[in-house]
Amino acid sequence: MYKIAAIGDKDSIYGFASVGMDIYPVDDGSNAARQLRNLAEGGYAVIYITEALYAQLGQEVDRYRELPLPAIIPIPGAVGNTGVGIAQVKKSVVQAVGSDIIFDDK
Repeated sequence: MYKIAAIGDKDSIYGFASVGMDIYPVDDGSNAARQLRNLAEGGYAVIYITEALYAQLGQEVDRYRELPLPAIIPIPGAVGNTGVGIAQVKKSVVQAVGSDIIFDDK
């Protein structure tokens, strides 16, 4: 059975434990990269990671982008939304559809 985890600062991911996810509090990129590798190789199908760490782990995340598992999903942290998550969604849509179909109302 696959597992789900969340990586990020403690304040941002603590609530995920209440719904049964495994949480891994980390504050810096080097520890996050190591933790991401451990989870990806440890049977986790979905890994949520705060946007701040996601932005620091570009190359590490790219290692898993073409693989079916794990799905690595950026989430806003306690400090707010940095825009990395929506940028990743747009990139995935362009890759799948061939053009940007997500429009900003601004």
